[in-house]
Amino acid sequence: MEKPLLAARYAHTNLTAEDWETLASFYERVFGCVRLLPQRDYQDEALETSRLRLRGVHLRLPGHGDNGPTLEIFGYDPLSHRARTAPNRPGFGHIAFEVPDVAAARAVVLAEGGTALGDIATQVTPLGRRVTWAYVMDPECNVIELQAWADQ
Repeated sequence: MEKPLLAARYAHTNLTAEDWETLASFYERVFGCVRLLPQRDYQDEALETSRLRLRGVHLRLPGHGDNGPTLEIFGYDPLSHRARTAPNRPGFGHIAFEVPDVAAARAVVLAEGGTALGDIATQVTPLGRRVTWAYVMDPECNVIELQAWADQ
């Protein structure tokens, strides 16, 4: 493998929310993400107009310790409207969480205001590992993949 052109470390993924506080609470409750303070509240002069106000928070993603990547959930004022997300739409498709039991995790997401996107599926990979997964959506229709891995 060639040396990369940049020295980089993955830091975060941003999710723009219609209601950032409610969506952040969903990820904390359901997946155990941890809120990192301070809460953000500022004008973003790096964007096309400084008339945008951003408010939100970073959530430490589970399973990677204190220095792991975060999910940054922001609300913008004003907020542009968009078509709802679909797994096969070009661009960022989904966020994935590895869980011990896909069916149980799917049930929790649905009970907390999420929506199912199809059924639970299982397949064997070319390396002989079995993966079970399901797509669901959070309360704002962002796609989440739930996955569980097992050796054959």
